[in-house]
Amino acid sequence: MTHRILILGGTTEARQLAGMLAARDDLSVTLSLAGRTESPVAQGVPVRSGGFGGAEGLAIHLRETGTDLLIDATHPYAAQISANAAQAARATGVSILALRRPGWEPAEGDRWTPVDTVGDAVRALGPAPRRVFLALGRQEVAAFEAAPQHHYLIRSVDPVEPKLAVPDASYLLARGPFGETEERALLEKHHIEIVVSKNSGGEATYGKIAAARTLGIELVMVRRPDLPDVPSAETVEALAAMVDHFL
Repeated sequence: MTHRILILGGTTEARQLAGMLAARDDLSVTLSLAGRTESPVAQGVPVRSGGFGGAEGLAIHLRETGTDLLIDATHPYAAQISANAAQAARATGVSILALRRPGWEPAEGDRWTPVDTVGDAVRALGPAPRRVFLALGRQEVAAFEAAPQHHYLIRSVDPVEPKLAVPDASYLLARGPFGETEERALLEKHHIEIVVSKNSGGEATYGKIAAARTLGIELVMVRRPDLPDVPSAETVEALAAMVDHFL
């Protein structure tokens, strides 16, 4: 018997998990991407791109495809998608698992200012002009138009369109992972005084955190949103081991 698994992805771990499960003959794995990245990395399994139409649309999809297990392996800040997944699983009776990557913890030498939202991060920059590295997704950077006095360095996988309505901004197109050495060079080259980041966790983008610590640069850290309480694991390997039990 072949079990159907739908993985809600967009993270490196989702791709790794899909590859691990797709190697099994008894599983049929589909990876769903939100479609926000214009040129996503090849995934190695069948991919569905685009939204479902909220929790109700996802529930319909789960029923129509006969999905046996739903895996939420989205980004830690994709709170709405995670909420929709939990709701759709409840409505359909489909089992659900989540991959919950641990967040970063401040280490000795870190100068973190924790905030709850991106809007709070804008206010945390203060009134005096500063050179700011926005290490956020392109979805969030528009909020910084409210503080046009700063110089912004903005890095994203896809171009920020439209560009920010501020007088002084630089744009950098790049896809991680980013090591500490190259991140330090970037911060020094652009004379960055403060970094704004989300607490994504994982190793792929930790370089900027370590580089900021080494250079003594302040870092505004946007806290993670609350996510639904569903069975979860912190690593791809641990989650893969849970699959048999839930099927």
